Amino acid sequence: MNGVHDLGGMQDWGAVERQDDEPVFHAPWEAAVVAMMRAAGARGLYNIDEFRHAIERMEPAHYLSAAYYEKWLDAITRLLIEKGVVSKDEMEARTAFFGARPDAPAAALGGPPPARAPFDPGWVQGVVRETGARPRFAPGDAVTTRVIHPRGHTRLPRYARGKRGTIHRVHGIHVFPDTNAHGKGEAPQPLYSVRFEARELWGDTAEPNQWVHLDLWESYLEGGR
Repeated sequence: MNGVHDLGGMQDWGAVERQDDEPVFHAPWEAAVVAMMRAAGARGLYNIDEFRHAIERMEPAHYLSAAYYEKWLDAITRLLIEKGVVSKDEMEARTAFFGARPDAPAAALGGPPPARAPFDPGWVQGVVRETGARPRFAPGDAVTTRVIHPRGHTRLPRYARGKRGTIHRVHGIHVFPDTNAHGKGEAPQPLYSVRFEARELWGDTAEPNQWVHLDLWESYLEGGR
């Protein structure tokens, strides 16, 4: 989808701030968010593509002002409400309660825990599908990316649409995010590493002799120049 999250190739957003010896987490709540994200996903409440699309659906101003793990927390909250794990009223009540009593234990409000689904520790990694399908393209083939503007999730960034590149590598058959994010099935298809000249993507303002590799699904690509 076209949204504020698709910032690749855009300029004038300021310098990237780097921190020497930066810790993995800046506060304990960030680690808790990671644990919630992985626990809910591993129990089948959502897949990785649904999670990414939930972040994309953040209110634009909130997205631009939120820290990295704030975006994760917003997505988790949205998905747990949409999946019926908690209601919006329950979430607002708990938020208000812990806002007033930040030191209260997590179980302070009581109530029965949600039903526990089977645990799948490999839920993020399990994206390769051996379907027997034959890739349409091979390394060295010239391709052009399609110009599409889907309303839902896609892994084809705006800056790479309608651009000419060359197949660098065939990764095999992978789950298709554009359908998997919306409950339409995995629809696995060939995934490629496509090599683009930087000036093809960004024009003469790009540095010469620079290249960008993008992992793109077959339905994003057309043959030839």
